[in-house]
Amino acid sequence: MRAAFKILVDVLAYRLRKLEMANMVAATAIMLALRLPVRELGVRTGYALLLNLLAYLTNDYYDVEHDLAGGRELDKTRFLAAHRREALYAQLGLAALLLVIGALTYPGLILAAAAGAGICWAYSARFKHRAYADVIAMTMWGVAMPLVAVPLDSRLAWALVLQLGLFSACFELIQVMRDHDEDRALGIDTTAVRLGQTRTLALARVMMLLSAAYAILVLQRWFGLLLLAAPLIPVGGDVPRYWNRIRMTLGVVWLATLVWVFFAGASAGWLFRVARG
Repeated sequence: MRAAFKILVDVLAYRLRKLEMANMVAATAIMLALRLPVRELGVRTGYALLLNLLAYLTNDYYDVEHDLAGGRELDKTRFLAAHRREALYAQLGLAALLLVIGALTYPGLILAAAAGAGICWAYSARFKHRAYADVIAMTMWGVAMPLVAVPLDSRLAWALVLQLGLFSACFELIQVMRDHDEDRALGIDTTAVRLGQTRTLALARVMMLLSAAYAILVLQRWFGLLLLAAPLIPVGGDVPRYWNRIRMTLGVVWLATLVWVFFAGASAGWLFRVARG
């Protein structure tokens, strides 16, 4: 039990430090925009934290050899490698806990857990090392994880998480660009390794344009126009810095859209208006 708890704490600390739990922040922001009751917001936010722990522990569990070779936080990675059985028990325990909480509170949460954890498992075990499948899986994951915020009968909530899926496709393409040299050296066939940096960047910019089009047509026409700035941001030879600039641009527009939804009670797309109720 002590080893399993330490592994969970290590996973949580690392992901928070790397700002890799953005989906949980996005889900909480959706709940606030939808004005969910305080009790429901608390349950769903706690559920999102547990689901993120399960997803990222699964990823680390499958990536432990790669992380050892890459020298990522060697003390913690070696501890995980030496306690794989406890890490597996922690995953099973988290999955059981998520199932129980969902059954006792909001059954729709079970859908979020099954989709989010299932896609993460498939990505970590297989699709992460397959060109094109890596981006498709992460796009689906970008929709699945924020489902913790979605009352299943809320069309507006579904419209919002679909935007997050498009954002996830942009982020995954930039991530595989960042890891291109390391992945190619290790013989990992990601989308960036298959296409090369230039074509992967072009594909990422196409996804940014699709994200902007969706926002303009469905969520908020004027704020969505601001997303058209994202494809114009230069890489400048520093992919991590470029990634932060893209996240900042998309994040500001996302926040503005949610503020609009909070006060207006509906989206304001060019073609569609989706009400909160």
